[in-house]
Amino acid sequence: MAISKDDILEAVGAMSVMDLNDLVKAFEEKFGVSAAAMSSGPAAGPAAVVEEQTEFNVILTEVGANKVGVIKAVREITGLGLKEAKDVVDGAPKAVKEAVSKADADAAKKKLEDAGAKADIK
Repeated sequence: MAISKDDILEAVGAMSVMDLNDLVKAFEEKFGVSAAAMSSGPAAGPAAVVEEQTEFNVILTEVGANKVGVIKAVREITGLGLKEAKDVVDGAPKAVKEAVSKADADAAKKKLEDAGAKADIK
């Protein structure tokens, strides 16, 4: 006589957590599988959801020909003094703004590019 799925589910539902743990170990040994590997696939559920990035970094990648204009743009974006802004520009590639919103990052990137520099948002 064959056991139905409903009979198996009813028997499993009546087991304690410790008994279920032993059952899973027995399945792993008998069939050479791992319960952990089965749950890590694409059907893992909400844990596999990718969160949308909310904080961005503006990176000055290249200064370009208009170094003075780029220094002015860095001063405007960051509020740094002349020497500090020059150090940022001379240290390119370097982060100009960190952990800012997407709109602020886009605005800073546009100011840098308008000054003749190349910038990335990460």
